[in-house]
Amino acid sequence: MPRPLQRSLLPGLFFVCIAGLLALCLPNTYADDVPRDLPKVDKVEHKSYSETLETSDPSVKVSFDMVPIPGGMYLMGSPTGEEGRKDNEGPQHPVQVKPFWMGKCEVTWEEYDIYWKGDAMTRPTPPYADETFGHGREHRPVLCVTWHAAMEYCRWLSAKTKKEYRLPTEAEWEWACRAGTKTAYSFGDDPKDIGDYAWFEGNSEELTHAVGGKKPNPWGLYDMHGNVGEWCIDQYKPDYTEFPTNKLSLQPVILPNADRFPHVARGGSWQDGPEKLRSAVRRGSDKKWIKRDPQRPQSIWWLTDAEHVGFRIVRAVEEQENLKGLRSKITRESN
Repeated sequence: MPRPLQRSLLPGLFFVCIAGLLALCLPNTYADDVPRDLPKVDKVEHKSYSETLETSDPSVKVSFDMVPIPGGMYLMGSPTGEEGRKDNEGPQHPVQVKPFWMGKCEVTWEEYDIYWKGDAMTRPTPPYADETFGHGREHRPVLCVTWHAAMEYCRWLSAKTKKEYRLPTEAEWEWACRAGTKTAYSFGDDPKDIGDYAWFEGNSEELTHAVGGKKPNPWGLYDMHGNVGEWCIDQYKPDYTEFPTNKLSLQPVILPNADRFPHVARGGSWQDGPEKLRSAVRRGSDKKWIKRDPQRPQSIWWLTDAEHVGFRIVRAVEEQENLKGLRSKITRESN
């Protein structure tokens, strides 16, 4: 090779070396398996469907709709600059979820009554007081049921329908709530439009409302913001520090143990302000939610001081191994 041409290669080689040194010295934001531009939404391959539940009265039909949720990757949690952010919403970390179905609406009393008043072998004992706490029953979301009760409902429903229903993982819940967005709410960052999508302290008149009465999120889910908060399957931890910020977490879940508290509730409720209805907001249950229960031991089925919490269900297209056959370990002896 002629000498002048060799000299012409030197500047290029110099810059390649400098770039390599910078790559070694500068922190790598994400590992090689994490796309830089999140969220990434996969193509939806499964379809919506309706499930009808048989009742003791053949003339009464109770059904619910399941919405297909795509798989994909996103940053779970909220950025440090998001207005209203709490420490338990971070640090943000990349997560991958697989496709699933989610209930279009929160579970209603019409659905839950078939379980606890009907043919379930393991079902709630009678509540200490009016289980609706004056919020009404017709098309209203179930409330004041414990995490254990929600888990047992899913187990009963799975046996009844021959389909595997469960509570969503916290990662699945936030993914479904965000619906491909990365703003504070599924409709944007400005809470001024929250009344179009949610029942909250500003419009609820201190009551829950019939499910599906507001606008859905971009994936067709109703009341993901407000009305009642929603149980997730996870045990609650006060932050996300056990999940890496530079590596993809695959279908993460904090598996529950036999403790009654704390478990994750998401979505905010009829009694909360807009800042508590953001997609990343999370809270952990505690014993204050049963403080007025006079029974000893206190009920593992009903909450006396949590009119803000209910639940909705999911069904995985292909269940992850650590959730197969998972059931509540809580008993009357649980702390």
